[in-house]
Amino acid sequence: MRLPDMNHKKIQRIMRKYGLVSKVRRRNPYRAMHKKTMEHRIFPNKLKRAFHQRVPFRFFCTDITYIPFLQGFVYLSVVKDVASGEVMAWKVSVHIDMALVLATIKDIPSDRCKNALIHSDQGFHYTNPSYITIVKNMSMDQSMSGKGNCIDNAPIESFFGHMKDELDYPTCRSFQELHLRVREYMQYYNYERKQWTRNKMTPVVYRDYLLTHIEG
Repeated sequence: MRLPDMNHKKIQRIMRKYGLVSKVRRRNPYRAMHKKTMEHRIFPNKLKRAFHQRVPFRFFCTDITYIPFLQGFVYLSVVKDVASGEVMAWKVSVHIDMALVLATIKDIPSDRCKNALIHSDQGFHYTNPSYITIVKNMSMDQSMSGKGNCIDNAPIESFFGHMKDELDYPTCRSFQELHLRVREYMQYYNYERKQWTRNKMTPVVYRDYLLTHIEG
């Protein structure tokens, strides 16, 4: 027997009249979580600890560290050139979110990142589709450390270690004060801090030296 055609409004009236309630199948939360996780991508280690580079703007490394001060913590995101040691971009935030990482890589000068390889760990931020898309749009390629292997990203880990030894951050009374000190340190590191492993030159001077050497 064929049932009569009824629109949804009539069905709703009948259900209200007789107190009928339909069972709605809920979305499977585990399936949603799996789908979201699958959107994140892991990239192979293309840098392979080749830290002794001679060409600037070809290989970058990036990571996030936390810095405690009198009012709590801030998070510092940095991109560093492997060859020269120059800090290419950095951002400080009280939140360790995607906005911090995306703002950092967007701050890399566009004329210095084309065809570069950017290396990171396998953290949530760097496997995120938003990060992957922006890296691709900036004409960069991704590389990632082995899971839980910080040695694969030694240049940036070394930088964070030196910075925390040299920067007076524990006495900062506000985010603004700490941000200023980080800014001053980045300027000092790039333009004043000479490094024995780079011909006793600052990162910026060594960068120019390498570029001149390449062109010559």
